[in-house]
Amino acid sequence: MEEFDKAISFDGRDIRLKVGLLAPQAGGSVLIQSGETAVLVTATRAKGREGIDFLPLIVDYEERLYAAGRIPGGFLRREGRPPEKAVLTSRLIDRPLRPLFPSWLRDDVQIVATTLSMDEEVPPDVLAVTGASVAVLLAGIPFYGPMAAVRVGLVGDDFIINPTYREIRDGDLDLVVAGSPDGIVMVEAGANQLPEQDIIEAIDFGYEAVLDLIEAQNKLLEELGLNIVTEDAPPVNEEVVQFISDRTTEDIKKVLSQYDLDKTARDLALDEIKAAKLTKEIETLAEDHPIKVAVTENGNLLDGLFKNQTKKLMRSQIVEDGVRVDGRKLDEVRPISCRVGILPRRVHGSGLFRRGLTQVLSLATLGTPGDAQDLGDDLHPQDEKRYLHHYNFPPFSVGETKPMRSPGRREIGHGALAERAMLPVLPHKDYFPYVIRVVSEVLSSNGSTSMGSVCGSTLALMDAGVPISKPVSGAAMGLIKEGEEVRILTDIQGIEDFLGDMDFKVAGTEDGITALQMDMKITGLSMETVKEAIEQAKPARLHILNKMLETLPRPRLEMSPYAPRLLTLKINPDQIGMVIGPGGKTIKGITEKTGAKVDIADDGTVTISALEASKAERAKMLIYNMTRKLDEGDVYVGKVTRIIQIGAFVEVLPGKEGMIHISQLAEGRVEKVEDELAVGDEVLVKVRDIDKLGRINLTRLGIHPEEAVAAREAAAQLQR
Repeated sequence: MEEFDKAISFDGRDIRLKVGLLAPQAGGSVLIQSGETAVLVTATRAKGREGIDFLPLIVDYEERLYAAGRIPGGFLRREGRPPEKAVLTSRLIDRPLRPLFPSWLRDDVQIVATTLSMDEEVPPDVLAVTGASVAVLLAGIPFYGPMAAVRVGLVGDDFIINPTYREIRDGDLDLVVAGSPDGIVMVEAGANQLPEQDIIEAIDFGYEAVLDLIEAQNKLLEELGLNIVTEDAPPVNEEVVQFISDRTTEDIKKVLSQYDLDKTARDLALDEIKAAKLTKEIETLAEDHPIKVAVTENGNLLDGLFKNQTKKLMRSQIVEDGVRVDGRKLDEVRPISCRVGILPRRVHGSGLFRRGLTQVLSLATLGTPGDAQDLGDDLHPQDEKRYLHHYNFPPFSVGETKPMRSPGRREIGHGALAERAMLPVLPHKDYFPYVIRVVSEVLSSNGSTSMGSVCGSTLALMDAGVPISKPVSGAAMGLIKEGEEVRILTDIQGIEDFLGDMDFKVAGTEDGITALQMDMKITGLSMETVKEAIEQAKPARLHILNKMLETLPRPRLEMSPYAPRLLTLKINPDQIGMVIGPGGKTIKGITEKTGAKVDIADDGTVTISALEASKAERAKMLIYNMTRKLDEGDVYVGKVTRIIQIGAFVEVLPGKEGMIHISQLAEGRVEKVEDELAVGDEVLVKVRDIDKLGRINLTRLGIHPEEAVAAREAAAQLQR
């Protein structure tokens, strides 16, 4: 393909699409660039494998530190396991792409997005999403696109398209909108408690820009003489469909209308219908019977068509009767229960949140500044994280058995969503200098465990005594769309997520939204439906929030006795080296003497932690005295460190020495310094003066008795 370059402009910011330049053996490739951030995105299709009954789509986002002119750390000095941000970007690309591939496609499809250059102002993630659409179209893969994504920021009262990192950080909104010609297919956002109407307007604003990018892709294809590829779906075996329908419809309807069945009982009942009404009957058919031949040749056919029949009947029940499989109304939340403080001793805070059969246990741990997560080895400007949310989804939570490995993309994604939901309400580090980690353990799952994690996190943080500004709750909304008929479901459970068309998670406080995430299984959703879903989520969120506050109405005033006590003070950055000492000798000495841990930031902020407040206070006093400015007339109890012919050096504070001239040792004449002092003696001294070079001159003369008493009390306090 010959080289081709196309530019699209948004508010003076260009996005350039360059095709035919790189990766000629990929199915399709594009270099998408904005500012000095450039991402190579490729799409490649391979022949499908036998026995696959799903789309084996692989999306990989790769970061290369050379893109920002950096060399990786660590022993190997090369990129290793993808950082969390790269995993989240892979998910961001995957989620709007997946619903736009035909449901019957079974070929292996791989999207690889690699950031080749980054100016640390333009985020590469939304560029990669749009680039993925271009690459798929160029590769000739069946696709209901084009698709594009933009980021929307809010600076002051103005929405802006594709804000810089600084504008995102300084603004109140970080929203990504992806869409197709049929409507919105994905939304991801973090917000500073914005009202629902502001979020709706931001999504609408973003989708207008998405349509411009879609039009640019259409023009690019036209100029290249290419068409969007569509392939006919393989024919459905109507005879098998009818066979399943005739034998299972009434039985499935009966199970779906038994509202008192829980998830396990319902699944068992449906499995029994499939086994008794289909599998056993097919086994009795002659070997050459068309039904048996079709099922034998395609081992996944029966399961797939039975699932489709269940899906059709469940959706019909909701659309026609307005009743869900558990008997709830469309806008009804499942029963909720909450508990806090359920674990003993060293757990700093815990919250157990249950909604229906979904149960999440969240545990909060308070750490010191040294516990912050270092983000040095990725491309993004943020250098550390002080709030960490980790989400675990063990197999027993859905009654399954499978090997337990390190967290996968789903766990990382759900943890990041819950983390984002809580960030706007956390106390500022100047006021509450702790590093906070919350781990949400999913103990039982039947829909929306991520929003359960948000609710559990709020309870755990309040139980730990973290002074959050507002409690946060969350609800997951679903959708059933049959032709022109649309039904929005509040608080979806597992089967409604699995067989429905949307999973829309909304989290926030009583004042507004803090996070949301929308994923679709259809090719697009109108702005009107998105608006309705956001508005319907609000009363659900507030209902859940009220149930939580009945258990714990506000953060506890006292932290766990096992949480570290933190004290802070500010020193001149020039004094950091003095506090640390050569080879860390001084700071290690403080730790050994007091039992407190000391962390020093580059700006001179010193954070001292200890399980006992008295130990932290002692370490703080040591550092304060070490770094405080001495004034003439101050009186101290010091220790003689060395003696010279004309006087003695005395350490009045850790790391601070002054000299007593022999003439200042006593009222009368002193022949030899050794007649008055020896190394190691404690001596009461006053600061006589500090010369222009900063040298401290001391005296033993003229000290008032009250000054002596105060100095000895201060010295005794340091020794405790």
